[in-house]
Amino acid sequence: MHDEMPYRVKETHFPIRIFIIILVSLLIVGAFHTQIIVLYEIYDAQLNNYVQVALICLYWILVSVLITIYIKSQIKKLYEEPVKRMAEAAGKVAKGDFSVYLPLIHTAEKMDYVDVMITDFNKMVEELGSIETLKVDFFTNVSHEIKTPLSVIQNYAKLLKKPNLTDERRQEYLEAITKGTDRLSKLITNMLKLNKLESQKIAPIPEAYDLCRQLEECAISFEQIWDQKNIEFEADFEDSAMIYADHELMDLVWNNLLSNAFKFTEPGGTVCMTQTSNEDYIMVTVSDTGCGMSQDTMKHIFDKFYQGDSSHATEGNGLGLSLVHRILQITGASVMVDSKEGKGTTFTVRIPAEKQVERSARG
Repeated sequence: MHDEMPYRVKETHFPIRIFIIILVSLLIVGAFHTQIIVLYEIYDAQLNNYVQVALICLYWILVSVLITIYIKSQIKKLYEEPVKRMAEAAGKVAKGDFSVYLPLIHTAEKMDYVDVMITDFNKMVEELGSIETLKVDFFTNVSHEIKTPLSVIQNYAKLLKKPNLTDERRQEYLEAITKGTDRLSKLITNMLKLNKLESQKIAPIPEAYDLCRQLEECAISFEQIWDQKNIEFEADFEDSAMIYADHELMDLVWNNLLSNAFKFTEPGGTVCMTQTSNEDYIMVTVSDTGCGMSQDTMKHIFDKFYQGDSSHATEGNGLGLSLVHRILQITGASVMVDSKEGKGTTFTVRIPAEKQVERSARG
């Protein structure tokens, strides 16, 4: 921050105007002082030395008072008033008002250190406002997401109390309760994992392992789903691709991406998972022929609890892609998305190849 500050400050503002005013004032004051001495010499017979000294002292005291008042006014204008406004604004922010905005003293091309401080203050308030909004949205979404499966569990539990239920109907209610508890458990698990990742309470434990083998194992775990939905699954991996990463966290990435792909792909559609590598990256793509996304939806898919397609809202909790994004961030990898409404979506994960190879060799 300290290194960046001088580049943000456009002018140190040597007070040329104040310098000229003081220079002119001192010249005038000096001239008056000389005039006093001349007048004393003219009326030397009537005035004694003590009177001359007293007059000169009173004169310079008056000059000092005037200069002090002027400097004080400049300090108040340039520093005290901005700091006072900032203190008042900070008080409002402390009380929860994040609409506060302080205007700059100078224009953007003449910013000084006070302007930089004001700019940072405005940015801080804006960020705090965003965090407050996110916090409110978070609790609203959490309440909604927890309430939904709880309502399902409660309703079907009441239905189970009805007399003369057939075994088939009883089994149907039990399955609905099981799905509700599974969804609630997954929601809480994902929330805890995401919170730990964001607060850096989970430290990745990297190890060298074969990514292709991991992808194969993840894909096979979805075999029952693609059979049930009659989805064609295509996989194309290299024979081997060694990476250095946290195996358990990367499992979450591939499972969430595949889960999304199968969730949004209608029966009879296709889901593809491919892995390739070049000199720069090891790349994994997961694509589907599902409903796709709009440009606006793609801007928010990594936000917590965001679900662009409300028709599938009961099948997830909007935390999966947030987990993916955060895990890849702390791993040093990245994820990109390409989608067209009605045609499908493709997620591409890029893991820096050279970095992984070097680490694998050391491991």
